[in-house]
Amino acid sequence: MRQYLVAVDVGTGSARAGVFDRHGAMLSRATHPILMQRPRENHAEHDSENIWKAVCLSVRSAMADAAIDPARVAAIGFDATCSLVARGESGEQVSASTTGEDRFDTVVWLDHRAINEADFLTASRHPVLDFAGGSISPEMQIPKLMWLKKHLPQSWSRAAYFFDLADFLTWKASGSAARSNCTLTAKWNFLAHEQQGWRNDYLELAGIGDLIERAALPASTVAPGQAVGTLSAKAADELGLDTQCRVATGMIDAYAGALGALGGSLDNHVENNVALIAGTSSCLVALTPNRMHGRSLWGPYWQAVLPDHWLVEGGQSATGALLDHIVRMHAAGGEPDAALHRRIVDRVMVLRAEEGEGFASRLHVLPDFHGNRSPLADPHARGVISGLTLDTSFDSLCALYWRTAVSIALSTRHVLDAMEGFGYRTTTLHVAGGHIHNPLLMELYADATGKRVVVPQTSDAVLLGTAMTAAAAGGVYDSLTKAGAGMYPGCEERQPNGSRASVYERDYKKFLAMYRHREELDRL
Repeated sequence: MRQYLVAVDVGTGSARAGVFDRHGAMLSRATHPILMQRPRENHAEHDSENIWKAVCLSVRSAMADAAIDPARVAAIGFDATCSLVARGESGEQVSASTTGEDRFDTVVWLDHRAINEADFLTASRHPVLDFAGGSISPEMQIPKLMWLKKHLPQSWSRAAYFFDLADFLTWKASGSAARSNCTLTAKWNFLAHEQQGWRNDYLELAGIGDLIERAALPASTVAPGQAVGTLSAKAADELGLDTQCRVATGMIDAYAGALGALGGSLDNHVENNVALIAGTSSCLVALTPNRMHGRSLWGPYWQAVLPDHWLVEGGQSATGALLDHIVRMHAAGGEPDAALHRRIVDRVMVLRAEEGEGFASRLHVLPDFHGNRSPLADPHARGVISGLTLDTSFDSLCALYWRTAVSIALSTRHVLDAMEGFGYRTTTLHVAGGHIHNPLLMELYADATGKRVVVPQTSDAVLLGTAMTAAAAGGVYDSLTKAGAGMYPGCEERQPNGSRASVYERDYKKFLAMYRHREELDRL
């Protein structure tokens, strides 16, 4: 019986693989780093062959640790960041880099080189934007493709495929160029709810009217929880699996995390729950059977994750990355590894106990150091710090770190307020990702938002969500909803501390005032 699942997650800095049983227990996990180069400001690039090698090494290592016979693996699933991969007619790598190196064929999700192209699309007010929150982010694929055609015409003419990274991985695994409904609706402006998903007039407006042929884009998509095929002989050999293993359609990493976090709620008023997938950046994901638009919220996307449901997403472009930046830039900081973060967090706890509400109370931060994804939808936005002194001690770093963490939680509330303003009714915040290991952030997510916070009892909700899609694709469960219920591991809860409500309400008012003041400065 094939009852085991392999899940692969490709993030910004590494590829991870996990082996799961049908009940959602992770038997093993392995990680391997991937390369990223930053040749210019706002440019970030991967080597997709380096990514595939890291995937294969991770899967082989995880399978060895789990001691599972490949003949018992029903399916493999892939999730990845929404990075863009260019390939040629024979599958060869095609450069997406100003360096001209073919091996750097992948534009990383956080790359903002196409900010002017995104601004152009937003200004067009094309009806497609009604299903993208009214604006286009430079993190989406259409502006990146516009940039590539304009600035790297030789690469454009050589390309025969453009893939979202998750679709690239399923292509490498199965040989099928089928695309996921998850990736195309969320990042390519594909309208899955319409009979004709591609709007040719929109592509012509963007100057990439030849995209469908150039990228080998299909007219239809494959839903999450379905299979695109089985492993090819070559991929099976590289991964250490067999050719009877099914390949589940790919997922965007944040949406896989949302599935893992919300798995136990998919058939129980899922619309009252929001998943917060918080790591380098943060994504807030809501699922609802009703179509509700919201300016500055990405979506609504039809069946991007769950059948018969719309998905809407809000987000923060830099959260964990922002805390790393604060640690790295401060005179008393250094390389932001786990040990240094832990030392800072421990000291913050002591200082808060000693000084009470007065600790760092005159420091205020706007966290938009990499633009504002939601609810302002302004990639040009910049971060602000108010209340700095000449103090360069370790305690001053701790104060700034604490107030930056507060700003991240207040920004989460800002997104939730925007969602609720458009009709979304949220009672519970399901948190997954690296932030669950930061006690300051976990306390703040409850206290600063006033929401009940739920943390799934899994070490990796993203891999779990991807394993759920593999379980449905591999026939271990007969639907994604049943896979979610059957594999959800239970959760721990945190209720907001009511005694802190007035403190964070005052902080939130100051937070919103800073936005107004920044806007005033920008207008002068």
